[in-house]
Amino acid sequence: MTNNGEWNRRSLLRGAAGVAGAAIVMMAHAGPAAAAPAQVGTVQKAMEELARVPGVVGAVGGAYVDGRSIGLGSAGSRLLGGRGGRIPANARFRIGSQTKEMVATVVLQLVKEGRLGVDDKLGDLLPTVANEDLVTRADEITVRQMLRHTSGIPDWYADEPNPDGSEGDVSFDVFDFTTHYQPLDLVKWSRGRPRTGEPGEKYSYSNTNYTLLGMIIERLTGHDLATELHRHLFGPLGMTKTYLPVKPPEGIKGPHGHGYYPDANGRLRDVDQFNAGFGGAAGGVVSTAHDVSVFKRAFTQGKLLPPALQRVLTDRLPSDPPPGEGGPGFCDGKLDAFVMGGTTAGYLAMTFFTKDGHLQFSMSATLSVKDISEPAEAMFKAMETVFCPLSSAAAPGTSARLRG
Repeated sequence: MTNNGEWNRRSLLRGAAGVAGAAIVMMAHAGPAAAAPAQVGTVQKAMEELARVPGVVGAVGGAYVDGRSIGLGSAGSRLLGGRGGRIPANARFRIGSQTKEMVATVVLQLVKEGRLGVDDKLGDLLPTVANEDLVTRADEITVRQMLRHTSGIPDWYADEPNPDGSEGDVSFDVFDFTTHYQPLDLVKWSRGRPRTGEPGEKYSYSNTNYTLLGMIIERLTGHDLATELHRHLFGPLGMTKTYLPVKPPEGIKGPHGHGYYPDANGRLRDVDQFNAGFGGAAGGVVSTAHDVSVFKRAFTQGKLLPPALQRVLTDRLPSDPPPGEGGPGFCDGKLDAFVMGGTTAGYLAMTFFTKDGHLQFSMSATLSVKDISEPAEAMFKAMETVFCPLSSAAAPGTSARLRG
């Protein structure tokens, strides 16, 4: 995925429309955000605007300043066609590839504990992968490269592009809600696809990297990934509504919005029971706006990792633009903010945040379309509705970083 400024966030998000979803990271820098004034844009208004976008069934979101809620909002309906009532504003939703940063944090906490090193080789950590030749060059690929998507390992979920170069459909049945796929099954799907580069050569987003990292966590600890995510993050941070579904047909607990996806005949089908085997470490966590914001605040404030290990995830990639270059950013270049997001069939979630942990705004939309570009753009607008009143009057001068 390319990185040429704000306009590419649309193409990036269209390319993210696969099942495990691409994580999206964008920074717009132009001076610090001002202290929160007494009045801010309302989250409820932002959600109502988001729910009016074609293809959005329902929307929920919550915004936080210094850990304090400044509003929850909900609009649209739980089910297609206005049925089912409104989604509770504190409802759970699928966070997609925002899961990856959580998994990466657990991996690096294990590094801190001395259980492995960032330059340990995949073939040593998962001998089965090397012995059965399931990942080429496994004896050269490092944990650091998998964390940063520079391993060259092909993506297990993405199909070949369409003849016109656009994103192809996913290469498996998104309506298979019952088959219990193991992580190793997904890795095997990637084996016949061409590598995207030499180990460490360049950035190329691949869900396979994180499927493998999840397997490494399980092999080192002797526990399943859901248990380790809870032990390292969800429990200590008080993320009481967050969990990782591990077996189909386990779905989202409690009242929540249902997403829809068109089948081969164009008929919309409810994908609420989306197969947990397709998520896992690559994008399977279910959470709430509050809990995701708690995680982002703790991560950005350096409470989860020592600085040297946090930089493994936050240092610039070779593909990132130099400081001072990029698109216009947020709030006419007045707000220093990032966004991470993820998508699965029928769902899109984003969390906007400042790198000092001052602001967070997490939201989710349930969808009835494949193309997520309009809902995604509406989420950017929703963020500006709420947070632009917080931005300072600093002169514009922006840089942007988009990371798939």
